[in-house]
Amino acid sequence: MVRPTKIAFSAVTALATIAFLTAGSAEAGVTPARVVTNVTDGGTAYADVVTGEALVQLVGDPLTTAAKTKPVKGKKIDFSNATVKSERARLSALRNDFKSWLRANAPKAKVTSEYDISLNAVAVQLNGESLAKIATAPLVRSAQPQYMYHQTAADPDLAVINAVQAWQQVGGSAHAGEGVKVAVVDSGIDVKHPCFSDAGYPAQTQLGDKRYTNNKVIVAKVFANKAAVNGFTAYPGPDQEHGTHVSGTIACNFETPANIAGVALPYKMSGVAPRALLGNYNVFPGDIDNARSEDILNALDAAYADGFDVANMSLGGNAHGVQDLLTIAVDNLDEANMVVAVSAGNDGPGHYTVGSPGSAERALTAGASTVPHFMGAPVTVGGSSYGAALGDFGALTENITGDLAAVSGSGAAGLSTACTAIPADLTGKVALVARGTCSFSEKILAAQNAGAKAVLVVNNVGGDPIAMGKGGIPTEPTVPALQLSLADGAAVAAHSGQSITIGSTLQYFTTQNVDIMAGFSSQGPTDVDFRVKPDVVAPGVNVLSSIPNFLCSTPPCFAFLQGTSMASPHLAGTAAVVRQLHPDWTAEQVRSAIVNTADQGVLRNATATGLEQDLLITGTGRENVVSALNAVAAIGPVSTSFGAVPAGSGQAGSKTVTITNLSGSAQTFTLAVTPVGGTGVAFSVSASSVTLAAGASTTVRVAFDADKGAGAGDHTALLNISSGGSVVAHSVLYAFIK
Repeated sequence: MVRPTKIAFSAVTALATIAFLTAGSAEAGVTPARVVTNVTDGGTAYADVVTGEALVQLVGDPLTTAAKTKPVKGKKIDFSNATVKSERARLSALRNDFKSWLRANAPKAKVTSEYDISLNAVAVQLNGESLAKIATAPLVRSAQPQYMYHQTAADPDLAVINAVQAWQQVGGSAHAGEGVKVAVVDSGIDVKHPCFSDAGYPAQTQLGDKRYTNNKVIVAKVFANKAAVNGFTAYPGPDQEHGTHVSGTIACNFETPANIAGVALPYKMSGVAPRALLGNYNVFPGDIDNARSEDILNALDAAYADGFDVANMSLGGNAHGVQDLLTIAVDNLDEANMVVAVSAGNDGPGHYTVGSPGSAERALTAGASTVPHFMGAPVTVGGSSYGAALGDFGALTENITGDLAAVSGSGAAGLSTACTAIPADLTGKVALVARGTCSFSEKILAAQNAGAKAVLVVNNVGGDPIAMGKGGIPTEPTVPALQLSLADGAAVAAHSGQSITIGSTLQYFTTQNVDIMAGFSSQGPTDVDFRVKPDVVAPGVNVLSSIPNFLCSTPPCFAFLQGTSMASPHLAGTAAVVRQLHPDWTAEQVRSAIVNTADQGVLRNATATGLEQDLLITGTGRENVVSALNAVAAIGPVSTSFGAVPAGSGQAGSKTVTITNLSGSAQTFTLAVTPVGGTGVAFSVSASSVTLAAGASTTVRVAFDADKGAGAGDHTALLNISSGGSVVAHSVLYAFIK
């Protein structure tokens, strides 16, 4: 299993308030934290009156509802139509009559905007005139003050990938994912969690152990045929947080209220495909952390036989070359029309770190990027306050105050990573150490053994702090420990020796630290066969989702987890929505719609100092659900690798790429190649344009030509497909000079 770090707060006792926190510092490209204030529990934001401004609705229907001009269902208004033009002129004349009335009866008032599509109305700046008087004008149907609408708090990771906007194309939140079945090959799903309530769902055929199914989670099966040998009875119910968290990201019911340790989050949670049906295929029953290939294959076959459209596997292990049977199985299932989303792995940074089965050619493989929020506590020192993320270490039952002891070393912010014994006496102090080299448990225990009463760990990559998970060492530390961002940690370190206070008031923080590549996200190419992986990136840092109800004191339970395990279910949920809107698309076309329409130029490097240019880290970019739904061209395969090329060989080669017109009308696509990384290797495409009827496909050749002096290492380019002057799909081309 690809293990995440987590924040479940099952042992945290804290006052539940949301208050202001002053940011202390900012590194280049990283925005310090602030606390969300003045928000509701995910409900409608109440509007404030704008003094002296009004909206005045006039008699007469607007174009959208007038009998002569309202469009036929499924169409839009044709503004070139003579009848529409005539009606617009008539409404304009009515507004002019109203403006004449204003000049005569309320001369200070000024019309600032006019409307005739959604409303037949005007906006008016009153300038001291009476709104009540204006409401009595002969042409006025109604008049009211203007209001200021604040942004209603939204599920941050859904906002990043444009999921909510995409839902409008499938009937809104009440229907997103409807009719699509997603198999979760993981550690079980807590069917009692409100994220998976079946209230309002039609009756479904339920399979497996019906103690763990309902009309939302329609399958519960377990796969661990060595359970008896290992001394336990396998059952499909959840004993770990992982599978329930993954499932919530995929399909948590729309706007499920969420709170952590009594703090109600300022938004209600939803999965990417909130109306999708789920299947629980548990390959990690009990508290086991490992699943065998046999059990995973059984789970995949069962999911396919049970009629599932998409499978998610937030799991991984070492890659096993070109004859890795699990990756072959994934490829075959995709070819047989089941999309399989897989996590790339948490073994970054560093190339060749993508695990199996994420290394499968036809897997929809996810890298991880940041979501700009976290749960934590305020840390105050030197007159400034900072947000620190709380994880699995110790309970904050009261404020902690002591002298700050920055343990110097060669780690982040000039601090020690505390992976060996700390010689200094830290008795009664708050230790400040750096993330890296060893587990969180080891470094926190080292500080505790030196006498520290609490520990602050400084992140070693850009972006927000994360919730730290325990490392499974024989003796876990007991002192409270939290994590600071790299920027804030450097600022705090400057106050070593001064009094510092860690507050016990748990708070929800939002930041601007979005779309930063996770340092742990595994990077391509794949070992041995040099495939481009990950395919695409999705949110995987500080992802909030459901966890089983036994894991906190006041259910329902939620947690912030990190890992490519958290990114993959975003892709699975997206695949469900795409399959819903386009049931005739093949699994390969669904993958292409997600991968080849991803947003480029938005992902920052792990230090948040600039854009990440390495396509072996980002794949095609960060997924965009709206773009996937509106894909007009599919590329197969989704990326093209020419493998390893001997240095000095001057070798050349080409491969076939299939381009399919996914739209409902004929398209002429322009094809071009843009170099990205490396020198001495030229990539090209055999055609500059192709014209395809609706649904038609054609093939082109993409080629590479390596100079004898081509530099060793990675060489990348993008195959861009354009329509109407805009790029509508892009694919990574890759060759390695060895």
